[in-house]
Amino acid sequence: MTEAKIPSILDSVIMSGVTVVTAAAGKRSGGMSAAWVTQVSLNPVLLAVAIAPQRNTYGLIKSSGVFCVNVLAEGQEDIGKHFGTRSGRNIDKLKGIPHKLGYKNLPVLEGVKAVIMCELIDTHTAGDHEIFIGKIISLEETTGKKALIFRSKDYF
Repeated sequence: MTEAKIPSILDSVIMSGVTVVTAAAGKRSGGMSAAWVTQVSLNPVLLAVAIAPQRNTYGLIKSSGVFCVNVLAEGQEDIGKHFGTRSGRNIDKLKGIPHKLGYKNLPVLEGVKAVIMCELIDTHTAGDHEIFIGKIISLEETTGKKALIFRSKDYF
């Protein structure tokens, strides 16, 4: 097995939903598609999100101490690609995307499968990413649609 084949093999054996992690700090807000989001504890209920330090959303989370995981629903592939292919440093990725403001002004995307709001409680470096550990403060399933399943070939 070559290293190049690892992502496609993992996609076929470890399934996860397509998520957009949003954050806000001061007057700035943004979001990014995140491939690596997982529950890491039951008591307390904790969620881990891996984000590269170069991402604009990384700085927003570090500054604010909160983040929102928007689990996309089937049919929202374009939203996943929108938040995954552009940098939020030079454009407002939320412009034109239906959303409202939630806890501590976190952007909450409309029409998603679920919304999970978290307070940052810890961070860990893992290779070229930082793992943000968040305590879930709010979880709402917002639609009866199925979650959009992540496959790296659809986004990279």
